[in-house]
Amino acid sequence: MKDKIFGVLQRVGRSFMLPIAILPVAGLLLGLGSSFTNTTTIETYGLQWLLGDKTILHALLVIMNAVGSAIFDNLPLIFAVGVAIGMAKKEKEVSALSAVIAYFVMNVSINAMLKISGKILADGSIAKDVLDGTITSVCGIQSLQMGVFGGIIVGLGVAALHNRFYKIELPNALSFFGGTRFVPIISTVAYLFVGILMYFIWPTVQNGIYVLGGVVTGTGYFGTLLFGIIKRALIPFGLHHVFYMPFWQTAVGGTMEVAGHMVEGGQNIFFAQLADSANIAHFSADATRYFSGEFIFMIFGLPGAALAMYKCAKPEKKKQAGSLLLSATLACMFTGITEPLEFSFLFVAPALFAVQVVLAGSAYMIAHILNIAVGLTFSGGLLDFFLFGILQGNAKTSWMLVIPVGIVYFLLYYFIFSFLIKKFDFKTPGREDDDTETKLYTKADVNARKAAKDTKASDDKATVDELSQTISRGLGGKANISDVDCCATRLRITVIDPEKVNDVLLKSTGASGVVHKGQGVQIIYGPRVTVIKSDLEDYLASVTEKHFEDDAAENNTAGASKTKDSNTSSDKAQDSDVESEPTSTVIISSPMTGIAADLSTAPDEAFAGKMMGDGAVVTPEEGVVVAPEDGTVLFVFDTKHALGFTTDSGIGMIIHVGIDTVKLEGKGFDVQVEAGCHVNKGDVLMKLDLDYLKANAPSVTTPVICTELKDNQKIRLITDGPIKAGEPLYAVDTYEK
Repeated sequence: MKDKIFGVLQRVGRSFMLPIAILPVAGLLLGLGSSFTNTTTIETYGLQWLLGDKTILHALLVIMNAVGSAIFDNLPLIFAVGVAIGMAKKEKEVSALSAVIAYFVMNVSINAMLKISGKILADGSIAKDVLDGTITSVCGIQSLQMGVFGGIIVGLGVAALHNRFYKIELPNALSFFGGTRFVPIISTVAYLFVGILMYFIWPTVQNGIYVLGGVVTGTGYFGTLLFGIIKRALIPFGLHHVFYMPFWQTAVGGTMEVAGHMVEGGQNIFFAQLADSANIAHFSADATRYFSGEFIFMIFGLPGAALAMYKCAKPEKKKQAGSLLLSATLACMFTGITEPLEFSFLFVAPALFAVQVVLAGSAYMIAHILNIAVGLTFSGGLLDFFLFGILQGNAKTSWMLVIPVGIVYFLLYYFIFSFLIKKFDFKTPGREDDDTETKLYTKADVNARKAAKDTKASDDKATVDELSQTISRGLGGKANISDVDCCATRLRITVIDPEKVNDVLLKSTGASGVVHKGQGVQIIYGPRVTVIKSDLEDYLASVTEKHFEDDAAENNTAGASKTKDSNTSSDKAQDSDVESEPTSTVIISSPMTGIAADLSTAPDEAFAGKMMGDGAVVTPEEGVVVAPEDGTVLFVFDTKHALGFTTDSGIGMIIHVGIDTVKLEGKGFDVQVEAGCHVNKGDVLMKLDLDYLKANAPSVTTPVICTELKDNQKIRLITDGPIKAGEPLYAVDTYEK
């Protein structure tokens, strides 16, 4: 159980890295924009001619400043998307879209509750009894101030829903909404209620956060020391992001009013002050205490440790160790990336890492005591030190104090590391045994053995997806599959050698039919195809099999023979049914004006072979598609070329405009309805650009098919030839079983 929780926390921490990765860019834009549009800075260095008001550079810097601020202002939404992507196992783009939808749904629900309760008045103003700062604007929506916690709540929740439901199979009538399409639907419903719930519980949570923040800030310098020690101690476990992020981005790290707005979180406070630097005498060291100390040990301290390791290296290995340590030191100093240095002694001499944790923790405290207020975006390297310390001026940041303190820390690291390495003969880089390679260890080295064991255990426990395995074999094996895709009803595969495709095996998986087009193979499964596609992709990613030497030609011949026999049998059965009188009949009218014909004339093997259902075709002469009967629009395909429809009498249908029009990606189609709306016979469903479709599609002939006929139901064509929209096209006759 503990290992499982640890694994989840590691994934959560990693998921934070995607939204955090944008902060350096945003900070760079904000730092440069703010620094070089500051009137005092421009006048001090005599740069009015270059950076003064109305110059091109000034305008560009103002834009950069605005862009950087926009990213920091919308971090909750960025975290919602980033965490959802990071935590989703597969189909990550679906989780991202779902997170955006859920984020807006949650905040709109909170907004509605605030209005219902009278906390937001009819004119949009906030009631007088509402505590300042508890209600804010979120992407233009007045909602509770949840900060990045709101984004994380959405990201984690949507990811959990996504991982649970992205392969869900629904009943046939609703199967189009299954698989990945179900995720944004369930996310919308879930976060409608989450928003309502947050209205009631978040004020309590918010009070708890303020109390926690008060405890941290109330303990003064000791609290800063404790923060620094814990953050560095969590580095080996990859959990430091989970720990420090609330201090940087939420009220746990303190709150402050800046430029008339209540700002939460140490990093947010710093950048809000940076954006308003003309009105700030000195940046808040209480806000920056969660990161200012990093410049001390990243630019000065750890390089001292690297020098100690170099000096302690064996003479014959000094050159090799020196080159490795130098590159790691430069990375640490310039970018603040400490992993190459810290991990080089963490795993061979944990005692040295314990020293590093204490010294680094104390650096945070010393920076706080000395009122050093240098901000950062990601880590405490020279780049951030220059942008957010030196450029802002010593009067605002006290950056000059970092240098003497840093020199002291350089000496402390150097002498303490040198003493311990020699005293206990730690095998730091350059001191390894003669048969051991000199290298900088990384976390990957330690995890490699564990990963190998986990992979083996996973392979041993993995259950075979028999359906995907059979589909793969039917397609000639993994090595024969070039590309996997799907449309609304067909699994679309590109194969390398079409001769290796085994139709018999593919049909045994429940496919209605198999269509061959050169190297393209279309397997007809119906609306549940999205789930089949996801499972097949997972299976192909997990297997290493080469290919199967099935005699495809012989099997296909056998399959064709079986299909022919089956069709003959079906035709006989139909002839037998026709001889009797139907017990009921439902008339289906034409959705288009054009030329009607039997479905067997469709210029597509799958439709002509009735693999997706029976019906008729209409070749349109006018660019309007109307409702054939009173009924409900079940779904509209993403590419707009087809829609699902069910009549009030219970007949499920698909109107598929043209052949292979899915490749047009919606061009030429103007859909007038949406899923779930009820329409009357003759209401316009979509408008077509017939000239465009005729020029870009193989055919505009439109199958109008019934997808879920029962065994005792048959199609009887009524009109064969010219037909107008709304005139009877075919009858659905029901016979006694």
